[in-house]
Amino acid sequence: MAREIVLDTETTGFEPHLGHRLVELACLEIEDFVPTGRTFHVYIDPERDMPPEAQRVHGLSIDFLRGKPKFADLEIHHAFLEFVGEAPIIAHNAGFDRAFVNHELTVCGREIIPEHRWVDTLALARTRFPGMHNSLDALCKRFKISLADREKHGALIDARLLAAVYLELKGGRERRLELTTSQALAQAVSIATQGAYGARPRPLAFRSTDAERELHASFIREVVKSDLLWKKHGL
Repeated sequence: MAREIVLDTETTGFEPHLGHRLVELACLEIEDFVPTGRTFHVYIDPERDMPPEAQRVHGLSIDFLRGKPKFADLEIHHAFLEFVGEAPIIAHNAGFDRAFVNHELTVCGREIIPEHRWVDTLALARTRFPGMHNSLDALCKRFKISLADREKHGALIDARLLAAVYLELKGGRERRLELTTSQALAQAVSIATQGAYGARPRPLAFRSTDAERELHASFIREVVKSDLLWKKHGL
């Protein structure tokens, strides 16, 4: 199975090298373009203040985050790396999330996740819809993915929305249609095959006369000199 991880983050700002930190991290697992239901989600104490402009985006206050686990805690970064494993990571504007995740991994002495493992849905969207607005919200509206459950940005809800967008960018509706059609065809073939060689509930009457059948039997005995094939079919 092809396993992939959809990831989203919330942060205190835009630049990890200026001291901004992760405050929320969410991952969602998909296999063969189908969400499995397995998720990883954690709120993180950033060990710093929360700029008002960042709080307006995600609604996470420093009072709420204070006392939450730190990314450097073994149970957090180890659990995250275990969940991700070696799978490709899907993120929207992946360079942003990659910078923060790798900064946090570096701080706690772990290896970074290399760039080649990251799949950027923003780049995929720009290829498919050149010159159009390709934010996550815009793509959800374009693909008719409901935003009703989202009041503010949150890593877990955004990861779920992004998973839906990613599946559409990879041909989601057409892929599901192909799967349904192939399954229906296979079922029809199976039913037809099973019924093709079954015994008739009411055997057909002979169309030949007694004299014709006796003449045929004589031909088999005297000319063909073998009746194995005919006996196999009850003739």
